[in-house]
Amino acid sequence: MTAGAPVRDRSGGLTTLLGSPALRMVGKRTLMAVPIVLGASILTFWVLSLIPGGAAQQLLGPEATAEQIAALEQRLGLDRSGPVRYLQWLGGAVTGDLGNSVISGQPVTPVLAERLAVTGQLVGMAFVLSLGLAIPVALLAAYRPNRLFDRLSMLVSITGLSVANYVLALLLVLLFAVQLSMFPAIGFVPLSESVTGNLHSLALPAVAIAFPLFCFYTRFLRGDLVDQLQGEDYIITARAKGVGPWRVLVRHAFRNSSFGLITVVGLNLGTLIGATVIIEQIFALPGLGQLLLQAINTRDFVVVQACVVVFAVIAVLANLLADLLYAVLDPRIRYGSR
Repeated sequence: MTAGAPVRDRSGGLTTLLGSPALRMVGKRTLMAVPIVLGASILTFWVLSLIPGGAAQQLLGPEATAEQIAALEQRLGLDRSGPVRYLQWLGGAVTGDLGNSVISGQPVTPVLAERLAVTGQLVGMAFVLSLGLAIPVALLAAYRPNRLFDRLSMLVSITGLSVANYVLALLLVLLFAVQLSMFPAIGFVPLSESVTGNLHSLALPAVAIAFPLFCFYTRFLRGDLVDQLQGEDYIITARAKGVGPWRVLVRHAFRNSSFGLITVVGLNLGTLIGATVIIEQIFALPGLGQLLLQAINTRDFVVVQACVVVFAVIAVLANLLADLLYAVLDPRIRYGSR
């Protein structure tokens, strides 16, 4: 072996992997996520405890006496203090047991998993639609700014941003379901029953969520691309080397602008999840948002608590994924901790 030659890792590269800056960054971000989720669960539990009325009142009806309500609360364990009930819930949540619904008595975890599959598919379709359309439209608009296509895309973007999700959803139902009968107005077909039926049932809800996002991403990315093309030194250098305008746009400007887009997409996921609550209710989709609204109406605080925690975990994971994409795209971040 010559001096200075790299030493082969006899542990199969595991040591190298565990010591990599990217993995250390993932570990740090994961540890930072724990108190965020914990804080969200504590805040939710505290807010729910302040709401008047409860599940016992909901189950027994308005004619129930105070003695009947107290007896039912004792049987359900709702008479215990808030900290005790929270610690009991937290102990179960750590092991994957989110408790039982106070209203139906069913375990919450499998119900949440079933509803999450519907919401996840809806959010995934909305993301694919919005980003899949926004990126090429923004590139074409930035390629020749202030031309006809650019002006039209900006007009559509501004118009789309001024329309709320639920208003767009109702317009889509009126046009494509009632007038043209192209898509169902309500209902959901599971993927296991029919792939085409499943996509057919989720088409309008996904468009209702995706269109405002498409408008926002298009406007954001187009503006950032134009700024990069007009004022950055590396763009001037690339042009001086004879790189073509389309290659400069896609290879250089878009790569730099993708950092800002990743940040926006990661931050938007929380808003996107919030939009599904209303959209699922309009289209009668059995997702997490509909479950949350039903649980709020019936004062089923165990289900509400579980839904909010799941939303918080999804938002934290989205930001963690955005950080990882940063590291993949920019080695300076990957090795910045050294």
